[in-house]
Amino acid sequence: MTSQVPAIAVVARSGTGKTTLVEKVIRELRARGRRVGAIKHDAHDFEIDRPGKDSARFTAAGAEVTVIASDAKVAMIRITADPVELDRMLSEWFLGMDVVIVEGYKTSDLPKLEVHRPELGRPLLTRGDAYDDHLLAVASTGPVEVDVPVLDANDPACVAGFLEREVLGTHD
Repeated sequence: MTSQVPAIAVVARSGTGKTTLVEKVIRELRARGRRVGAIKHDAHDFEIDRPGKDSARFTAAGAEVTVIASDAKVAMIRITADPVELDRMLSEWFLGMDVVIVEGYKTSDLPKLEVHRPELGRPLLTRGDAYDDHLLAVASTGPVEVDVPVLDANDPACVAGFLEREVLGTHD
């Protein structure tokens, strides 16, 4: 998968703290002056429109594209016949970003960081039955035997530094 913006997929089993780590890493990268985009994969049919609000009414009436805009934010709801490919989102929607952190898309060809909590007693997603060559590192709350670097999941600065070196190609 190629895109114009460097991206990494953060993957993990449910309940491992990946959203919390992604949030902290985004804050750390922003503090370092990086422009960061984020994509959250939702396996369910999420709803951004709040029932009864104008935008939801427009969509319910049949609008294929609805934009909600204020002076500080813009959101677009687009009804799609087919899923939008991840590579298309990355190449068209995140221009100007230094990096995009993608939560989910565990079967993508993006480089991956897996979040792991050994205390939960569950195996890694990217090793074992489904070996993923795209795994760059594991961010773990404890020791784990794996063939890639293990980062401290409780140290977002360490994770951000690793992403800068390995995904953005910058050196300290």
